[in-house]
Amino acid sequence: MSAQTLKVLGSLLSDPRDELSGADIARLTKLPSGTLYPILLRLEGAGWLSSRWEDGSPIELGRPRRRFYRLTALGAQRAKRELRALQPMIGGIAWT
Repeated sequence: MSAQTLKVLGSLLSDPRDELSGADIARLTKLPSGTLYPILLRLEGAGWLSSRWEDGSPIELGRPRRRFYRLTALGAQRAKRELRALQPMIGGIAWT
């Protein structure tokens, strides 16, 4: 698991009930879109994330629609397991 993927999972684990837009995740992780979106696609393909488009049309919203991401129960469980496995190397983890 790459450091970038761990950053993405950490941002989503900060409150797993909330949805975060791709832009929110990019802001939290400071990852460029060319790195972030392939990670989000891989995690969604593996069943770790679910996503949905924001309701409303771009005309109604006055901007492009956002895509929101949320950890699935499987994703939260596996992300926590991955982060726990790293705990001896990096110290305490807030999501244990």
